[in-house]
Amino acid sequence: MRFDKLLREEAMLSFMLWLVVLFVCWPLALLALVLYPVFWLLLLPFRLVGIGVDAVFELLRAVVMLPARVLGGGRR
Repeated sequence: MRFDKLLREEAMLSFMLWLVVLFVCWPLALLALVLYPVFWLLLLPFRLVGIGVDAVFELLRAVVMLPARVLGGGRR
């Protein structure tokens, strides 16, 4: 629930910042609005690699911690 609230606050803050830029320099704001999806698509492969690397590290952590969990050293 808290993460959802932070996400909404971040979205509202970015929207307010965009409105300020729109008021001060509307061509720059419109250019940012058009270029945002392009940058999102360009950065998508890096996000996917990051997710994959995170998954590999979580798997390694689970394999290393398995003996301790089996012997009773579970989470408290």
